[in-house]
Amino acid sequence: MNMITEERPVSTLPTTLADAASPPLGARPVGAMPSEFLSFRLGGEEYGIDILRVQEIRSYEAPTRIANAPHFIKGVVNLRGVIVPIVDLRLKLACETADYTDFTVVIVLNVRGRVIGAVVDSVSDVLALGADSIKPAPELGVSVDAGYIMGIGCVKSGDVERMLILTDIDALMSSAEMGLMNAALH
Repeated sequence: MNMITEERPVSTLPTTLADAASPPLGARPVGAMPSEFLSFRLGGEEYGIDILRVQEIRSYEAPTRIANAPHFIKGVVNLRGVIVPIVDLRLKLACETADYTDFTVVIVLNVRGRVIGAVVDSVSDVLALGADSIKPAPELGVSVDAGYIMGIGCVKSGDVERMLILTDIDALMSSAEMGLMNAALH
C-alpha cells in the first residue's frame, strides 16, 4: 500500500517544552485554537488534531510488544533511530473494534518534546477551521472524561454537515493513565 508520508521541517516542531505545552482545558478560548486540523477516523467517529503536532503519517507495522504495558500501548517501533511508543487510540478511547486493515495508519506526533505514534483507522484530510466553525466542548458530567476534547468542529460539504471531535492530543497523551510523560514535563 502506498502511503503519503509528510515529514514536517524541524522548524515547525516546538523548540522547548514550554512551546509544546497546551493550556489546560477551558483556558483556551475558541479563537485561540489551532486553525488547521488533521482529520482521522476511529470507528464511526471523526476526530481532528492540531496539524502542527503531526510529524508524519506511516502505514501500520506491528510494533515490538512491551511486557506489562497497558492494553492500548501496542509496543514500540524504531523510527530512524528513535524508539517510539505506539498507542492504539481505538483501544484507548474504547471503540467497538480495532481491526488492522490496509487503511490503518500510525500518526507520528510530537507531544511536549516526545515522539509518540497513534494508531487510527484512517486519515482523511487537513481541514482549515475558522472560529465560527468550532463550537465549545460539551459538558458531559463527572462520569465521562472529556478532558481531551477542545471543541467540536462543524464541517459542511454541500448539504451535508459533519462533526469533528477536536482533540487536545497533548492532554490525552500526557495523562497520568497513559504513563508516557514524566511528571516533570507536566
